[in-house]
Amino acid sequence: MRRLIHLVFSPTSRLARLMLGEKRLAVDPQAADDATAHLPVFVDLDGTRCEGLWAIVDHLEGAYPENPLVPEDAAARGEVLRWLDWTNAILHERVTRKIVYEKANPRFTGGLTRSTPDMNVIRSGRDALREVLATTGKAVEERGNLAGRVCTLADLALAAHLSALDYFGEVPWDSHATMREWYVRVKSRPSFRSLLADRVPGQPPVSQYAELDF
Repeated sequence: MRRLIHLVFSPTSRLARLMLGEKRLAVDPQAADDATAHLPVFVDLDGTRCEGLWAIVDHLEGAYPENPLVPEDAAARGEVLRWLDWTNAILHERVTRKIVYEKANPRFTGGLTRSTPDMNVIRSGRDALREVLATTGKAVEERGNLAGRVCTLADLALAAHLSALDYFGEVPWDSHATMREWYVRVKSRPSFRSLLADRVPGQPPVSQYAELDF
């Protein structure tokens, strides 16, 4: 059985789970014993071990070309990878780390241990999130999806972050109709089912987290 060693609220771990779902690959997800390790880690049937998101992306796209998540066209491919990098660098630092990593237990994120959430940090993340939703909303309105007409790795990467934020009810969907409609579509994909089933002891999700039409 393939294995994925991951953290529940880590966006890169969530993205790896979505990718495996899109590739329709059966996998045994295992919670990481060491939240500070280089994660996620994917181990394929032949023993190939991929540590970190980029290694997993490269392996899955190369070993399982069916249901591609990155276009072959160079320009389209570059746009998808640009959004992937932006999501896991800028969005992660400005928003996800300031909200999810403040609110969630660090053993589910790999973040630093803090006795209580810093509301000043969270408010800063919320302000940045509104800017992110405005920016991504324009792209989705123009193209239908983040990097083009079809759902790609770029959309899954963004959804991985937003789903973690949505677990805590931190996404102001009512003020961003375009992104809400987009998220409903992505959230309804079969690959999303495992994420919607996530439940963390002591930190239940908000009521609409698992609802497909919210």
